[in-house]
Amino acid sequence: MQQGIVIHAPHDLRIQELETGELQPQQLKVKVKAGGICGSDLHYYHHGGFGVVRIKEPMVLGHEVSGQIAEVGSGISDIKPGTRIAISPSRPCGACKYCQEGKQNHCLDMRFYGSAMRMPHVQGAFRQEIVIERAQAHVVADHVSDGEAAMAEPLSVALHAVRRAGPLVGKRVLVTGCGPIGALVVIAARRAGALEVVVTDVAKMPLETAVKVGADRAVNMAETPDALKEYAADKGTFDVLFEASGNERALVGALEALRPQAIIVQVGLGGDINFPANLLVGKELDWRGAFRFHEEFAMAVELMNKRLVDVKPLISATYPFEKSVEAFEIAGDRSKMMKVQISFA
Repeated sequence: MQQGIVIHAPHDLRIQELETGELQPQQLKVKVKAGGICGSDLHYYHHGGFGVVRIKEPMVLGHEVSGQIAEVGSGISDIKPGTRIAISPSRPCGACKYCQEGKQNHCLDMRFYGSAMRMPHVQGAFRQEIVIERAQAHVVADHVSDGEAAMAEPLSVALHAVRRAGPLVGKRVLVTGCGPIGALVVIAARRAGALEVVVTDVAKMPLETAVKVGADRAVNMAETPDALKEYAADKGTFDVLFEASGNERALVGALEALRPQAIIVQVGLGGDINFPANLLVGKELDWRGAFRFHEEFAMAVELMNKRLVDVKPLISATYPFEKSVEAFEIAGDRSKMMKVQISFA
């Protein structure tokens, strides 16, 4: 038996014993090292779910994790015990029409760690030990810390969002919302060749962090609510908007700063949004969604392995799993924290 972090109801988070499960020939038994608290984990903790998704049974949280292989299945010969890995939480079926079309993030039978979208719920990875499929394991370089390796999942989300925008070489980019995903979009956009990146938020600390990871300018909309008006001249400045806040005011307030035929990639989730159709038509804007990731996970790990990105500035604090309630309570404080992680080592 080993221990894991289980949500039972809003603010009812418990550390309890869990069974690891039997190791099958094509599976790996992994000692979990680090796990990052995501926005969806916080929604489960504070509200018991999000949208129409609600916890109906106890569920292990967590999907941003790294670990070290403890045991390999009898059918695996290409990876050894002791290998440090980032663990993809995404388990598409591989057989449905969307998997066959290469759209695995839209799998009809997806099992994504720590999700109450289906019943029974898909148990998460905030546990000391987990059995995973071989395809979920991505080897990390020695210089990549366990905490950095656990950032592969949110970095994958940002990389997928940037791919949804199309070519960014020489483009001017606006990012609204500088939480962990917004800041990672800054990193991904820079790697994709963006010429200029401007970020907006209503909190000081996330803006300062976004500048550390590559933003050219950070605008505090709480202090200077009209700051984007200078970008609205001659029908706008920005070629691409990444909306990472999920806030309707952030999205609508940025539209005047976009050039005709600009692309909007909606990354943040905040419920229904009223979108001004006259601007969508008049400026011929493209409004696109970005949902999860697939092949971008391997890309995220490779970028870290090759030192082409640096996610360390986004890791604000690490708590031992015994203090998981304390970690969840502080993780939502955007005046102090970007990414809060939990250590299982």
